[in-house]
Amino acid sequence: MPHINTSRSSRSAYFNLVRSIGLSDFKVKYNASVLGYFWTLAKPLLLFSILYVVFSRFLRFGSQTPFYATQLLLGIILWNYFSESTVTSMKSLVDKGGLLRKIYFPREVIVLASSLTAFLTMILNLAVIPFFMFIQHVPFTLNALWAAPLLIELFLFTTGLSLLLAALYVRFRDIGHIWEVGLQALFYATPIIYALSLIPSRYQGFMLSNPMAQIVQDLRAVVVTPSALTPGDVMRGLLGNIPYLIALVVMILGVLYFKRTAKTFAEEV
Repeated sequence: MPHINTSRSSRSAYFNLVRSIGLSDFKVKYNASVLGYFWTLAKPLLLFSILYVVFSRFLRFGSQTPFYATQLLLGIILWNYFSESTVTSMKSLVDKGGLLRKIYFPREVIVLASSLTAFLTMILNLAVIPFFMFIQHVPFTLNALWAAPLLIELFLFTTGLSLLLAALYVRFRDIGHIWEVGLQALFYATPIIYALSLIPSRYQGFMLSNPMAQIVQDLRAVVVTPSALTPGDVMRGLLGNIPYLIALVVMILGVLYFKRTAKTFAEEV
């Protein structure tokens, strides 16, 4: 099997490989579509429209939530990235099994490329948020600069989880079905379509232990409205660090487990 040099001088080559595969997958994803890249914006906007009508107009979830439309759309975009990245990355090694058997290179490159493709889609989708903020008269503040480190946290947490799922999926295909159910449960356990303030206060801290809930709420607080509840508002003292620590642990576990099992991927996919 051909082997790619793994010296320090080849790190730039790995980065270029991740970027090349990620951009290629992004282009192929919409290559045969009539509307092409427009779907990157159309899909979250269509989902937003449906959820907004149902939960704001009929169920009145947003009646007491400031700038509900902007908060809802932001949550949907973040969740779509998390969902798409984990599902696609989980199956990426199996889907590219032929490539794994032909040439050796760091296996994490494939998962990173899948996560990068989903991340690029999310960045394009986030471009509509300032428009909604303008329409709803959401004030623009310097607090929005905190969005950058929060998006980095989201990428690292999602990629770490994707590495773990991808490694498990190679050996246990049942993981795909389990994660599909898990995503549905996690969606409703994350305050996407409803405000966290609607949940009894004794459960709010537990819900914010979920890193996705923490990221969504933190981004809403710095971009849309300071009234969005965050771990610092709900959890006391050091307990407010729990979701950040969970995100870090998931990332580390994902990397370590992937590294430990990567040498057998070519035989198992």
